[in-house]
Amino acid sequence: MIRIFISLVFCLMSAFACAQSSQSDDMYQWGKNKANEQLVNGLKSRQKALKKEQRDLQNRIDSVYWDEALDAIKDTTFTLEADKVVFPYGQIAYVNSNTNFVSVNKDDAVVQVAFNVPFSGPNGIGGVTVQGSVSGYKIQTDKKGTTQVSMSVTGIGISAQIWITMYKGSHEASVEILPNFNSRRLTLNGVILPLHKSTVFQGRTL
Repeated sequence: MIRIFISLVFCLMSAFACAQSSQSDDMYQWGKNKANEQLVNGLKSRQKALKKEQRDLQNRIDSVYWDEALDAIKDTTFTLEADKVVFPYGQIAYVNSNTNFVSVNKDDAVVQVAFNVPFSGPNGIGGVTVQGSVSGYKIQTDKKGTTQVSMSVTGIGISAQIWITMYKGSHEASVEILPNFNSRRLTLNGVILPLHKSTVFQGRTL
């Protein structure tokens, strides 16, 4: 009878030990999962904060560029360097911003397009370069901060109306060129830089 009792006690103790061991394993796994979850959440929070910091930094940089561009527009000494040309029927050409531009220096303006065809076209760089005098230069800014510039450019190879649009907080802009002798509107998209910061290459002028 005593042996049976002792055996029963040992069985109960073994069962209790197994239960304790299983519970300990479960607690360990729960703690491990919790730690992993906290690590993942921490990484996500850090990534979110980093993206916000990058956005804030980019916004500050864009704001500086916008201020510079706006000052240059008011001073009539700027260049719109374009990396995209949009033709009258919607065709798009991606181009080199160093050779596609509209530049204004007080009363003079240069309009140049080049399509990466070396030693071709009237300007020798795959396109056309025209120069003329600026008249009717006007600047308007709406309630949203969008700046619009309108002017006429007249010279030996050009007679056109030009409209430039730059949105608040960025120096990205577009310029529409409408020749007075036809309706073939041309649009250039790019950025506006102060004249002294522009690095364009000008081809032969008509």
